[in-house]
Amino acid sequence: MIRKIIKIDKEKCNGCGLCAAACHEGAIEMVNGKAELTREDYCDGLGDCLPACPTGAITFEEREAPEYNEEAVKQAKEAKKNSTCGCPGTHAKEIKRESNEKLPCGCPGTNSKSIKRDMPTYTKQSTAAQSQLMQWPCQIKLVPINAPYFDGANLLIAADCTAYAYGNFHEDFIRNHITLIGCPKLDEGDYSEKLTAIIKNNNIKSVKIVRMEVPCCGGIENAAKRAIMESGKFIPWQVVTISTDGKILN
Repeated sequence: MIRKIIKIDKEKCNGCGLCAAACHEGAIEMVNGKAELTREDYCDGLGDCLPACPTGAITFEEREAPEYNEEAVKQAKEAKKNSTCGCPGTHAKEIKRESNEKLPCGCPGTNSKSIKRDMPTYTKQSTAAQSQLMQWPCQIKLVPINAPYFDGANLLIAADCTAYAYGNFHEDFIRNHITLIGCPKLDEGDYSEKLTAIIKNNNIKSVKIVRMEVPCCGGIENAAKRAIMESGKFIPWQVVTISTDGKILN
């Protein structure tokens, strides 16, 4: 049937997710950091999502589309209400960390690394390192552009392998930073557009880029540098390179 339905301009969409939250029918979802009309039969054509969009990316159009299925929407709402699980990657949250002064140990140098290495297997009695991650999600493709934790943030943009190669990554890099990770070789698309929007639309205090020494990691470094330049802001930044055997090269 020909009817009125929303249209989303992905070029204008900044990935804030406000339209998805405003759509009571659940017709809009965030896909790869962009809003997408995933269920045309859930769209009632009333446009509650239009005023929520800060960039004007949503408009109306008249075209061939499935009829609005009110019963299916009711069932989906009921199923969502009764559901106890969901993808955590879709929910942005800030993680509060206690100061190391309140912990039984602070400086990494006070931990007996030799004892840990001598233990053949991990046991529950082992002292686990404190996570320093301050927010969720942390994958570049998933993080919302206008998340509140970006306000006044020191931004860490890291190739995902760096945390595995460098043993003290949480204490030396993630601590007191909002962390974004990615792999330019495995992820589709260029990070620069998303990173530019994050830096341009938020009060970012500094940017630290951590990459591996392998050539493909140049993609994440170049994307971050380009994002800083295209944001039009003067922000202090630095690049740290990690070797494949876990050493800081610069």
